[in-house]
Amino acid sequence: MQLTMTGKQIDIGDALRRHIEASLSSILEKYFKTAIEAHVVVSKEAHLTTAEVSIHIGRGIVVNAHAAGPEAHPAFDAAAERLAKQLRRYKRRLRDQHAKAREASASTERAMAYVLAPVTEGTEADDTEEEEAAEDGTGGAPAVIAEMSTELPNLTVGEAVMRMDLADAMVLLFRNRSHGELNLVYRRADGNIGWIDPELDPARRTRHRFS
Repeated sequence: MQLTMTGKQIDIGDALRRHIEASLSSILEKYFKTAIEAHVVVSKEAHLTTAEVSIHIGRGIVVNAHAAGPEAHPAFDAAAERLAKQLRRYKRRLRDQHAKAREASASTERAMAYVLAPVTEGTEADDTEEEEAAEDGTGGAPAVIAEMSTELPNLTVGEAVMRMDLADAMVLLFRNRSHGELNLVYRRADGNIGWIDPELDPARRTRHRFS
């Protein structure tokens, strides 16, 4: 496994490097031996130190965990504990997913992901520009500041929720394996998981399957 470590406003000394490498090796040896790469970022801000761990363990499967503490060692240990808990929770299903990924076709459906500039309160001049944009049909769309290609996975709803949880993400777009249409799962403010499944022609669907 390729492991990279980055320090932001903090120097990652040899002792911490050895500790991080040993901890991650022990966790992966126990739960998932075939990880591809891992990246650890340790950041110092004011009186807190934050540790972020990201591990790529298979095709399209990324596990993220982060924690904060008064010093680098306890911050990383807390993040590593969360990582181990996530891998333990999904250990069997991750191995099944990894096997399916090896058997899958090399062709992968892709989608474009965009980062948009935040919408801020405008001036009178901005209002005039928006009116002109509405008139010329552009609709005053926010500016695109970054774009990237991302995989659009073919999953069951249960698999999609698992991947979103592992990645510590707020939302995941996927193609529902049970009927072939685009679906979305997301984290609700009340702590539950939301699932958006557009109503389409019933003839294009088969019965939903959960796993």
